[in-house]
Amino acid sequence: MAHASDGHSLEFKLPDLGEGLTEAEIVRWLVEVGDVVAVDQPVVEVETAKAMVEVPCPYGGVVTARFGEEGTELPVGAPLVTVAVGGTAADGPARASGTGTGNSTGTGEAPAAGPPAVEKKPEGSGNVLVGYGTSEAPARRRRVRPERRVATGASGRANGRVRDAGRTAGPAVPAAEPVDGPVPVISPLVRRLARQHDLDLRELAGSGPDGLILRADVEYALRAAAAQGGRTADQEAGTAGALPAAAPSDGTRVPLRGVRGAVADKLSRSRSEIPDATCWVDADATELMRARTAMNAAGGPKISLVALLARICTAALARFPELNSTVDPEAREIVRLDGVHLGFAAQTDRGLVVPVVRDAHARDAESLTAEFARLTEAARAGRLTPGELTGGTFTLNNYGVFGVDGSTPIINHPEAAMLGVGRIVPKPWVHEGELAVRQVVQLSLTFDHRVCDGGTAGGFLRYVADCVEQPAVLLRTL
Repeated sequence: MAHASDGHSLEFKLPDLGEGLTEAEIVRWLVEVGDVVAVDQPVVEVETAKAMVEVPCPYGGVVTARFGEEGTELPVGAPLVTVAVGGTAADGPARASGTGTGNSTGTGEAPAAGPPAVEKKPEGSGNVLVGYGTSEAPARRRRVRPERRVATGASGRANGRVRDAGRTAGPAVPAAEPVDGPVPVISPLVRRLARQHDLDLRELAGSGPDGLILRADVEYALRAAAAQGGRTADQEAGTAGALPAAAPSDGTRVPLRGVRGAVADKLSRSRSEIPDATCWVDADATELMRARTAMNAAGGPKISLVALLARICTAALARFPELNSTVDPEAREIVRLDGVHLGFAAQTDRGLVVPVVRDAHARDAESLTAEFARLTEAARAGRLTPGELTGGTFTLNNYGVFGVDGSTPIINHPEAAMLGVGRIVPKPWVHEGELAVRQVVQLSLTFDHRVCDGGTAGGFLRYVADCVEQPAVLLRTL
């Protein structure tokens, strides 16, 4: 992720942080221009859609430039810093180029033009950060958000967008022509959007790097086509087309990025791809609460309620494995998963995250309690790694902590089901033929109707409710 920018300096770019992440936001710079850095010294703290990460620089030397202010979102592959290898602190600001997609804090002049430097391939330090090595990696195409430069033809139109040629800065990207071969598209959402509107992607000029077609390119083309169609119809009818209404100017716009953006994307994908259904039932949790009290009175580590609910979930999934699965739409197959990696919804200052307890089916209540506590603390501190936020097979959502009784959860794509647990409160309940005040909880199960029918989902939820009402039922599976 670095290359020689001149005879003595190396440019270190934002590395691939793994798990499909394509951008990160600069939270805090850990070095200043002119600082001397050692190999593998962290130089910047970034926030991805999944976690906070300190990014180490694999080269030692003097920092000559930083790219991007705190709060700036950079795509993978964008320059982070340049380092003068073997230089001194006095060399720093004078060497800073201050060029690139980000804003450099260096103020030095750019070196004089000359023949291009031969790219060096120095040995990396061998340190690895969440799926990248410090040696040079092969180039990848990734979705990025650069300053938009659109292709323009003789009429000044690109992808249906018209720009004033006098105001266009920099060279224009050549207009796209229909060609054979692979289309430069990464996102399946872009492909689906084009397919739904019968739009030929080969006719578009992508505004991304290397002509990559972004979702914005498709949306612009669709709006332009709609506007052109409207004008044609108006002309045929002999009427003037009305201008579209201006967007409201009042209010505050909040960018959908970071954790909020990742949540929005994932929930939207779940709603659009998964035909979900929800069933729910009230259960008398009095005996479960008594069992927990007895466990904690016996000494040893305290057992949490969510750990007992997790243990009930894993037992239920063993009986109804259809719900511990995922759907492969391309192969038209249901993939039933062997182990249970249990996700649980956790609300933090940074937003909603879903840490994953690995191999939950092999853990007892004490182990589950300890792992829930560790992951919750890491989530609140922003220290969860991408690996601790991915790979779940089933999710437990204890929204009762917010003081609500019920909900219809959205499935955590690509999983097949989610169990929701409301608050446990005293309510009138018929117990052993008499009206009594009992501790009652509402349980809800949202499931992917492709993996099973209502009978399976109902059987799962009924088994969970039976275990809540009579914890001794679990003894059959211990």
